[in-house]
Amino acid sequence: MNNVLYRVYTWLGSGLFLSGFPPFFLYTLLSGRYGRHLNERLGDVPRHVARRLTGRPRIWLHAVSLGESAVAGLIIQALQRRLPSCSILLSTMTEHGRKVAIDAWGRDLPVIYGPIDFVGSVRKAISRVRPDVLVFVETEIWPAWLMEARRMGVRTALVNGRISVRSIRGYLRFRPFFREVLRNVDIFSMILEEDAVRIRALGAAPEKVAVNGNAKFDVFARKLAPNAPQETREILNLRPADRVLVAGSTREGEEELLLDAYEKMLEEFSDLLLIIAPRHLERVPAVTSLLARRGLGYRLWGDLAGGVATRTERVVVVDTFGELSRIYSVGDIVFCGASLVPMGGQNPLEAAVWGKMVFYGPSMEDFQDAKGLLEDAGAGIEISGPDAFAQEALRLLRDPELLAARGERARQVVMQNGGAAERHARVICELAMEGESRQ
Repeated sequence: MNNVLYRVYTWLGSGLFLSGFPPFFLYTLLSGRYGRHLNERLGDVPRHVARRLTGRPRIWLHAVSLGESAVAGLIIQALQRRLPSCSILLSTMTEHGRKVAIDAWGRDLPVIYGPIDFVGSVRKAISRVRPDVLVFVETEIWPAWLMEARRMGVRTALVNGRISVRSIRGYLRFRPFFREVLRNVDIFSMILEEDAVRIRALGAAPEKVAVNGNAKFDVFARKLAPNAPQETREILNLRPADRVLVAGSTREGEEELLLDAYEKMLEEFSDLLLIIAPRHLERVPAVTSLLARRGLGYRLWGDLAGGVATRTERVVVVDTFGELSRIYSVGDIVFCGASLVPMGGQNPLEAAVWGKMVFYGPSMEDFQDAKGLLEDAGAGIEISGPDAFAQEALRLLRDPELLAARGERARQVVMQNGGAAERHARVICELAMEGESRQ
């Protein structure tokens, strides 16, 4: 490699790995944490996994966490329709993402942990899998993976790609490094034209960049469970006329602001139930402590769903994974978190697909495409703080027909913007076929 920055990255990575691995390994032995499948993270893909990859082309999709795994699942379905003889391997980095992927795909295709971005680990994993195409889902730029894949003759793609306003500022500080890394990617299948502009600014060759939309529209459209609203209302002990405010994926500092807005709403709608779903479950104690200080009684969702309690309190705190979609289904007013604090927002489509108009704060940099589409349809409202939130929410609660009409527009936005998973899959297929024609 002629790129000095990449050599520095490799040397630093090797040094950190060699110095940090012994104490880390000792920690896993003593604590029992992170020890499972450590061999996979070090690139030792089990041989029985490689033996399951009998068809061609051989395609490896890497999806770091839960959200990316869901997108990867739809792309896998499209690939299998287009290339029935292909073999597919799916890798993740998080335990939750891996569990969901195994539950969904474990019988049909192998699921592993991806190797850490260390040359030795990556080289070993790629040598064991021998993929024809290596696909990274969303914003996954792993220098060692990409450099080693190119060195070993593996075609590479970034699909459903996005580069946020927040991310690009940091990336551009190391533009010479990333320009060299991105030379190893054969195709960038981005979500928006803005993402395409940013990846080109980072050094991607313009002729390698395409815009194919957001596959998360497809994910949310397919997640609908017809019985979820009624089942959820029963769990929450809701009467037909009860109204619900759902605050999803909240981050530190937001709950206090939301409670300010909620207390203003209670002055007019005393039956309004508040459901708070913190983005990270380890924050549940902090949220419940805040509620106690403000004199608001609460129940934990896990107790209600498990049948060990019946809700009579005004507030419910979600303390289990994977429940937010069904909870959005019963919301009258829905707030999308990580947006009243400068955290980039969360995806509003998960609520919109249920026919819910969505509120969010000014920080939605990571989901500009969804935000723009919802606002164009009159189905998304940006609020500056608790007073504005309470004012707008009360206006819509007073006019149920208007609230329902704007919610229906939100649902239509999701349904009318599908098909991106199929387009990203087509890009991968073309890359695989191009690789085979060169052999």
